Amino acid sequence: MTLIEAASATIRRLHCSPRTEEAYVNWIRQFIRFCGGKHPRQMIAEDITALLNELAVARRTAVFTQNQAPCALLFLYKRVLELQVPRLEAT
Repeated sequence: MTLIEAASATIRRLHCSPRTEEAYVNWIRQFIRFCGGKHPRQMIAEDITALLNELAVARRTAVFTQNQAPCALLFLYKRVLELQVPRLEAT
């Protein structure tokens, strides 16, 4: 099972909406692309912080978007990978 399939299966098991699944899977894919294709297990807190800063500063995304991305990444680490979420520096 791929990481994306595992994320989708976890979202469905928790009875989240299809829109939540779509959004979270999109953020997980964007995170992997942003980090050069590395698996999230290989990524560190600085990778997450870099993406969130990119969204806020370079892409100038809306506040809702800036809030949804870390929620998706927290979900990925806590629920899908069952890892402790790395401590993030201020973004």
